[in-house]
Amino acid sequence: MRLTRYFLPVTKETPADAQIVSHQLMLRAGLVRQTAAGIYAWLPLGKRVLANIERIVREEQDRAGALEMLMPTIQSADLWRESERYDAYGPEMLRIADRHGREMLYGPTNEEMITALFRDAVKSYRDLPRILYHIQWKFRDEVRPRFGVMRGREFLMKDAYSFDLDEAGARHSYNRMFIAYLRTFARMGLTAIPMQADTGPIGGDLSHEFIILAPSGESEVFYHKAWEADRAAEAEGVDANDAAALQAFVAGLTNDYAATDEKRDDAREQAAGADLRTSRGIEVGHIFYFGTKYTKAMNMIVQMPDGGQVHPEMGSYGIGVSRLVGALIEASHDAAGIVWPEAVAPFKVGLINMRADDPRCAAAADELYGKLGIAGIDTLYDDRDERGGAKFATMDLIGLPWQLIVGPKGLERGVVELKRRATGEREELSAESALARLAG
Repeated sequence: MRLTRYFLPVTKETPADAQIVSHQLMLRAGLVRQTAAGIYAWLPLGKRVLANIERIVREEQDRAGALEMLMPTIQSADLWRESERYDAYGPEMLRIADRHGREMLYGPTNEEMITALFRDAVKSYRDLPRILYHIQWKFRDEVRPRFGVMRGREFLMKDAYSFDLDEAGARHSYNRMFIAYLRTFARMGLTAIPMQADTGPIGGDLSHEFIILAPSGESEVFYHKAWEADRAAEAEGVDANDAAALQAFVAGLTNDYAATDEKRDDAREQAAGADLRTSRGIEVGHIFYFGTKYTKAMNMIVQMPDGGQVHPEMGSYGIGVSRLVGALIEASHDAAGIVWPEAVAPFKVGLINMRADDPRCAAAADELYGKLGIAGIDTLYDDRDERGGAKFATMDLIGLPWQLIVGPKGLERGVVELKRRATGEREELSAESALARLAG
């Protein structure tokens, strides 16, 4: 994409109303713009990051055996009355009425809807187990929306729902999602630590929050240093279809101490001794096992092979897709701007023509841009008639993993410059070698 044809409204000034780094940088780098309190439009650069996060989430959900669907944003209040949550949920639920006076709501979550859909279609044990998921916009009417997309009112969420015949099967589904979450966040370059959590208005008695470490995080967390290892890599050797092996693996992981400030365990902290670490953290995922809370309330029954009937056991599993954009920036930035991990970056390479008014530079940069496209390398080409300093500032601010710099002095020596954004390391090499490096 040529920057002269792109929509990228970057700004030098830090917005006065942006309190945290991710909010400041998302506004300055042209990822989002606020349209109402806690509601954001996602501009082209931000939308590309969202799409990359969605892709990773989707691939790991599919790998775990979940099936994608799409549920609507607007739900009937009658569904929530069946589960007895309509009046209990609180003022965060946006309640509305259509032109016929029917009570509706903008969905904050989908336990009721998925239970009703599954109940109406499934009657036999042969149709279980199943895990269904979707990636959909949700709305919670926060009393004080703040921190940009970290605590907005409208947000993009991946939520999955499992249905099993018994508790053992439900815990197996829970563990499959547990491992899928470790893999998902690791692929984004994040260390995510699962911590025992309250179930809140979702219900149930088993829940974990997945918290990534970030110096500016919202919560104080305490954990064993073993969590600094790549636990997702350890999970690769576990057969997710072997319920006993998976249960043992998850139990082994959660034996390594990890807790938020609200759930500290003095005895386990003392046992960790010198291996205890503390940091700030941001919640990016939450999983729940709540048994028959919804299937009983909404009278979902399946027939068993012996003629008996059971209410299926359920779990739900959420990942904050739009929240992850802010969390990634909080975990990965410097004084110059965002530093995107390559897996989620909106473009892999920022191609900089140092002298747009120099025919030789323009020709060389155009040729490189064409070759990068042929190689399938996502490239943002800064072909503006701007001074070099402004181009470097823009590329550092938006945080693309690589910068490929074409200038007249380098061309005289037959080289271009390749800069790695994360480290600032620069290297001069031939255009062919630079292409080979980026394609590798």
